Amino acid sequence: MSEVASFHPALRRVQLLVLDVDGVLTDGRLFYGAKGESLKAFHVRDGHGIKQVSAAGITVAIISGRKSAAVARRARELGIKHVLQGATDKLAALTRLVKARNVALEHCACVGDDTPDAPILQVAGLAIAVADAHADALAAAHLVTSRPGGHGAVREVCDWLLDARRLRA
Repeated sequence: MSEVASFHPALRRVQLLVLDVDGVLTDGRLFYGAKGESLKAFHVRDGHGIKQVSAAGITVAIISGRKSAAVARRARELGIKHVLQGATDKLAALTRLVKARNVALEHCACVGDDTPDAPILQVAGLAIAVADAHADALAAAHLVTSRPGGHGAVREVCDWLLDARRLRA
C-alpha cells in the first residue's frame, strides 16, 4: 500500500483545502521589475486541479503571508473566494476561516512549504508539504508531494483528494 493510499480516509474527509502561495502555488521566487512590481508564475495544472476539487464540493482557500495583486487575480480566475493575504499569524487566520466556514480542523487539509506554515500544518487534519519544503514544514507534514512548489504540487494534492473520493475502502 502506498503512503498516500494509507491516508485515503483522511483525504475523503477533507472539506477545506488551504493553500499557501509562495513556494506552494509558485516556486517561491519573487521577480521585481524596474517599477517595483512583483511577478508570480502559477502552474496551469494546479489551477485545473483547484477547479476540479471545487467542483467536487471542497472549499479552497488561500492563506498567504504576503500581499499580491497577482494572487488576488489568480484566485478570482479560479473561483477561490476565501483569500487571506498579509497573514502574519497563519494559525489565527486559519482559526477564523474554519470558524466562519463551520469546518472542523480535522476536515481541513493544509499545504505549506516553510516555517510560517508549520503552525497550520500542526493543527490540520491533513498536513501536506511540497517536495522542496523547508525542514520545519516537512517535520509537521503527514504527506509530502513528489513535485516541488509551483511545479504541479497542488495538482498532485488535488488528484489525491479526487482519487480518495472515487475509491471506497
